[in-house]
Amino acid sequence: MFSPSRDDVRLFFCTTYRKLHERLPLDGAEVLAATVIEQHPELHALLADREAAQQADAGTGAAQPFLHLSLHLAIAEQLSIDQPPGIRALHGKLCARLDAHDAEHRLIDCLAETIWQAQRDGTAPDGEAYLERLRRSASA
Repeated sequence: MFSPSRDDVRLFFCTTYRKLHERLPLDGAEVLAATVIEQHPELHALLADREAAQQADAGTGAAQPFLHLSLHLAIAEQLSIDQPPGIRALHGKLCARLDAHDAEHRLIDCLAETIWQAQRDGTAPDGEAYLERLRRSASA
């Protein structure tokens, strides 16, 4: 399994931003990442400065820009293949009430909680608990 380092993740997003900005061809996951990057103009200055991005303190919560972008990318990948099954329909249900970006944030909250729970318990992420969180979020 591919397990990128903190620096790898930051370099990936900075490189994708540079290619997007310079209108260079994007490869693989860069296509999804470019969409996520475009949705977050508040991060463009950070992404434009690779050295600053590598040195940036992660902070906490919303101040973790690379975690936030990575969670968006994870959701985009899940939506593209409807995995877990039904996530695409739940996203559609959220989009009926919210704009697509806000709907993704709802899904991100569910994913982040699932990951946090697994880390806290020292277990693998619970797919059923994740789906239940997604369902509750889509119904709220």
